[in-house]
Amino acid sequence: MGGVLVGFSIIGFVILVGYIVERTGVAGDSAGRVLNRIAFFVATPALLFTVLAHADVHVLFSAFLATVLCSVILGMLLYLLLARLFFRAPVPETVLGATSATYVNANNIGLPVAIYVLGSAQYVAPVLLLQLLVLAPITLTILDASTRGRVSVRGILTQPLRNPMIIASVLGVLVATFGVTVPDAVIAPLEIIGGAAIPLVLMSFGMSLHGQRLLQAGTGRKQVFAASVIKVVLMPVIAYLFGRFVFALDGAELFAVVTVSALPTAQNIFNFASRYDRGVVVARDTVLVTTIGAIPALVIIAALLA
Repeated sequence: MGGVLVGFSIIGFVILVGYIVERTGVAGDSAGRVLNRIAFFVATPALLFTVLAHADVHVLFSAFLATVLCSVILGMLLYLLLARLFFRAPVPETVLGATSATYVNANNIGLPVAIYVLGSAQYVAPVLLLQLLVLAPITLTILDASTRGRVSVRGILTQPLRNPMIIASVLGVLVATFGVTVPDAVIAPLEIIGGAAIPLVLMSFGMSLHGQRLLQAGTGRKQVFAASVIKVVLMPVIAYLFGRFVFALDGAELFAVVTVSALPTAQNIFNFASRYDRGVVVARDTVLVTTIGAIPALVIIAALLA
């Protein structure tokens, strides 16, 4: 389980640095918000383009990805049902809650776990593509439309053209699909800028924790609890059932799909929430709770299936 511990220790240290920066005040006021905006509009789009430009688009069509997709869909439906019955939150908060319950940290934690525990990064590549090309664009489109106060067909259709993360993802997939060779003079600076995305998001997340108490009353504890249970408990179970009995996965693939489904909520959701200033506390607390809860969950999965 060294890979699990390595992955969590890496992100934990960077989050701690962000917390210390905010606590000491060395970055000044509103530094966390500035880091979030730089990550959203600059660094993350650069990262997405460089990652997807070298991706194998064929991994989008596999039983492994179909299993993950089924667990995501059922997890979202379950959260939406709970939201309908108990939470009654506005559309942006509901969308962010459903995404928090299903959007896995396939990069910061997923890559180390895939390499050190599963033996190959190929197991997180399909999930990265699914989230970047399908889940993120849909989430951002709904957030953009619901926070502007009015919805129009033209606005929905043109929203992807105004979002740098979606634009970068589409361009990256087009490059990979058609085998376009990007000159080093272009890809190299993008890789440098993209390399700052994960540290920026993690540090801004750590900065947001200063002066805050986890799971305070009146901040959406029910939503956080529901999203966290779905993410680290139910999604792995759903992935196991679909992988084993529907898509006939076994051995390493079954272990991998269950492990990937148990990964905690990605910091991207906190980044999305901060960008639109909606559901920030719920997103932040869910990321933190699932990051803590995923450790015993992954250990149990490894003990049972590895």
